[in-house]
Amino acid sequence: MAEGQSVGTATSADEVELRPMQIEMNGINVISDSERKGHPRDLFWPWFAANVSVLGLSYGAFVLGFGISFWQAVAVSLVGIIVSFLLCGFIAVAGKRGSAPTMVLGRAAFGVNGNKLPSVLSWLLTVGWETVLVILATLATATVFERLGTVTKVIALIVVVALTIFGGVMGFDLIMRMQSVITIVTAVLTVGFIILVADKIHWSTVSAIHGGDAQAVIGALVFMMTGFGLGWVNAAADYSRYLPRRSSGRGVVGWTTFGSSIAPIILVIFGLLLAGSSTSLSNAIAADPIGALANLLPTWYLIPFVIVAVLGLIGGSVLDIYSSGLALLTLGVRVPRYVAALIDGTIMTLGAIYVVFIAHTSFLVQFEGFLITLGVPIAAWCGIMLADILLRHRDYAERDLFTPSGRYGDIRWFPVGLLVISTVIGWGLVTNTSADWLKWQGYLLGPFGLGGKLGAWAFANLGVLVALVVGFVVTLAFGRSAVRAQEAAPVEPAPAAA
Repeated sequence: MAEGQSVGTATSADEVELRPMQIEMNGINVISDSERKGHPRDLFWPWFAANVSVLGLSYGAFVLGFGISFWQAVAVSLVGIIVSFLLCGFIAVAGKRGSAPTMVLGRAAFGVNGNKLPSVLSWLLTVGWETVLVILATLATATVFERLGTVTKVIALIVVVALTIFGGVMGFDLIMRMQSVITIVTAVLTVGFIILVADKIHWSTVSAIHGGDAQAVIGALVFMMTGFGLGWVNAAADYSRYLPRRSSGRGVVGWTTFGSSIAPIILVIFGLLLAGSSTSLSNAIAADPIGALANLLPTWYLIPFVIVAVLGLIGGSVLDIYSSGLALLTLGVRVPRYVAALIDGTIMTLGAIYVVFIAHTSFLVQFEGFLITLGVPIAAWCGIMLADILLRHRDYAERDLFTPSGRYGDIRWFPVGLLVISTVIGWGLVTNTSADWLKWQGYLLGPFGLGGKLGAWAFANLGVLVALVVGFVVTLAFGRSAVRAQEAAPVEPAPAAA
């Protein structure tokens, strides 16, 4: 279909079936009525599968690394996971209302060409995440089969990359089918993992962990938000766009939030108990977050563990490569959607090869730096987008999402400028001193009286929260008139058929 095409007659959502073995031909166009299908509850499957990864267990070690107690970590995890995925739920409503990908709908807020800036950020984040997940799946498999030598890493990389790219190329229908299978298999095998390693938990050790100060708690909270929901907000509408417009908005929010949150909550809390029981395990997770967990298992469960680890990570990487392809198309790259997925898959593969076989750096240090650095502009975009969605009372004008001369304009300088300013402020309030390429950050901690780059607030990562709040509040306060003008513009008639 062409970029803005929307054709077909209305069809009952129950009459449209998934066709998983057909390549999806839709790109960033508006989904036609004849192709809209399903119910809000169907959103449970892709979001659960994308977040049921055993990587959630490793987050227990990550969050305790901020120097906080078990109960502080539990509170931070619950708030960070639920609130951040609730943001995804709100943005997913825009997909139902506009039946277009997330970054296309962002054109209403930023202008058709002004939206290219957040689209670049979205593309970088999704390609980065899919690469991270493929790396983790490869390292986990290699750790389990380390006796077989380097060849194992090569085989693991090939399998993980092939499954990820295949899902991304085939598109929506196959992804929905894959995610339902991944959900069931990983849920069952993860329960098995929990049962087998439960005896490694020592409550007396966990409960003796000392509490941290407010700065440490805030830093851990921001890390959890960026590691979970804020890593998905830029893709939240990509799957709800296939729902019929009459679908319940509350249902979209509820099922997106529930499906995304339930598995990470359980996994992170169990991970806190494991990591809090063993300092050596926490240290090992920093180098190989999933492979380190395999050392806790009896030999006979290693194969099931590899299956659950790889499938869980593929569940996330498939959604990422699909959304990164859509973001690439939104930038104006004129190729079919499946070609865009192949391009991103190639970049993902090269990145994974470099990290697995060439680079020799701590995974956790670089991972934190990646999350926080891209988390700042994405948080600013999220704040602007949430406020814009809240201000709108009508569905999007589909044709105008694809023409700079329409109601949404070419470049809306106010939101674009707000995104830039919020990002500049946010980067000035975060630090990543362990990653050499990020030592320039934190330049506002001194001028703002927060103790500088080595002060008490240095690792609280306030910049992410500040960028989110500034983007939301300023847009809500000053964007109302622009949105009203857009919605008051007359609807141009569709061109006559040739």
